[in-house]
Amino acid sequence: MTFDYETLKLAWWAFIGVLLIGFAITDGFDMGVTAWLPFLGKTDDERRIIINSVGATWEGNQTWLITAGGAIFAAWPFVYAAAFSGLYVALLLVLFALFFRPVGFDYRSKLASPIWRNTWDWGLFVGGAVPALVFGVAFGNLLQGLPFHFDDTLRAFYTGSFWALLNPFALLCGVVSLSMLMMHGGIYLQLKTDGVVQQRARRATLLAGMVCAASFALAGVWLSVGIEGYRIVSMPDANSVFNPLAKTVEKAAGAWLGNYRSQPLTLIAPALGFLGIAFALQLARIGRQIPAFVFSSLALAGIILTAGVSMFPFIMPSATDPNSSLTVWDAVSSKKTLGIMFIVTVVFLPIILLYTSWVYRVLRGKITEKTIQDNTHTAY
Repeated sequence: MTFDYETLKLAWWAFIGVLLIGFAITDGFDMGVTAWLPFLGKTDDERRIIINSVGATWEGNQTWLITAGGAIFAAWPFVYAAAFSGLYVALLLVLFALFFRPVGFDYRSKLASPIWRNTWDWGLFVGGAVPALVFGVAFGNLLQGLPFHFDDTLRAFYTGSFWALLNPFALLCGVVSLSMLMMHGGIYLQLKTDGVVQQRARRATLLAGMVCAASFALAGVWLSVGIEGYRIVSMPDANSVFNPLAKTVEKAAGAWLGNYRSQPLTLIAPALGFLGIAFALQLARIGRQIPAFVFSSLALAGIILTAGVSMFPFIMPSATDPNSSLTVWDAVSSKKTLGIMFIVTVVFLPIILLYTSWVYRVLRGKITEKTIQDNTHTAY
């Protein structure tokens, strides 16, 4: 079976969306758990319980982020080049924050010194909270447009600064991202722990979920009335090869709501975000952790899909030259490259999902204080 170029372009928009959602659901609860670490663990054993709840899986979960980065490089080379050069400082901040994770997990409990362990606990907090915040800030800036453009030889020029990324709307989106992952991590902690840690995680989950729902709603209102969106006025045939400058783009108030008006079914995305949060919090409150985790995962998928659907077909809008904006239609690799990658993805993605499910089945069960005491020299 062969697909035309337009279909492959759409398929890779969907695949990269799946990778980002997979990263948020899996590595997201790792980040959420470590972001709660200094606050929910009052004793050393309690903090070790929290760390060991994700200690066996965090490395495997992080590969979703690496895979997403690789997929963007191969499928959307223009996006990779423009984003990874223009947002270099922000990406380095994420990278340096992530450095705390492997070192913190492996070395935190090697010494008995309270100062040593407390320092690494805050390091693990940074490794979870900072990337979660920065990812949301990045989406907030994408929705506003980034200050880059291409010249007539398609060289990319980024004219912004790191500090300009920290604008009010982007920071609000950062709060959405951080709170949703802390909600997700709090529910996972309830699933993997018992006793006082579980009780604290339940209260923390409610707080994070309420912040997430409120900030998500505020961001939606702000986006609809206070931020101009982008829309394509004219472009070549979507099934053809053309460069980003071959289209005409305009900015217009309410343009980010266009897909919801023309395709009402897309309203499922924000509805899934709000309903997922509501059901997750209610189920977590009554102690139904497994279905609560499922609905929390659906909430994350809904929030990420809301951003993707709002922007479609734009991937990286340009604030300085709208015509330089990168879209699903013009930021992609060749048809042959997308076709080969499509076959590889269709074959291996189900295998990865099955293997991941098997790993979590094998590692099911709670981490308790007795677990830590019985394995004090081997546990994190």
